[in-house]
Amino acid sequence: MSKIVYLLNGPNLNLLGQRQPEIYGAETLADVESVCARLAAELGLDLRCLQSNHEGQLVDWIQAARGTACSIVINPGAYSHTSVALLDALNAFDGPVMEVHISNIHKREAFRHHSYVSQRADAVIAGCGTEGYRFALRRIASLVG
Repeated sequence: MSKIVYLLNGPNLNLLGQRQPEIYGAETLADVESVCARLAAELGLDLRCLQSNHEGQLVDWIQAARGTACSIVINPGAYSHTSVALLDALNAFDGPVMEVHISNIHKREAFRHHSYVSQRADAVIAGCGTEGYRFALRRIASLVG
């Protein structure tokens, strides 16, 4: 079985370290990807890091993961709360899906409390900062052996 994991980040996550650091922290997306790539290698996983502000691009990458990746880690950003298209694409993926949110979406505005992606996710990690990505990778490693 493939040990490829897609790490997908949605809109505005390219601005990590710049946008609302009081909520999202000072680490950049490049920092997060670097730490995750090192951890993935230690865990025997092959990480593919991708970010887009465009919903259709994220759908395309989820579809590309079908048949090639063992798992998906996704921080869908604001699309969590709006995108049935992401949910539909994830429902067509057979491996584990880990949903990550840097902030605790349940302590924020009411519209952020619902996530379409959570309906497919095998685990949801929220409010753990960027460490949530590492939790997700460790969980995947335990699932795919």
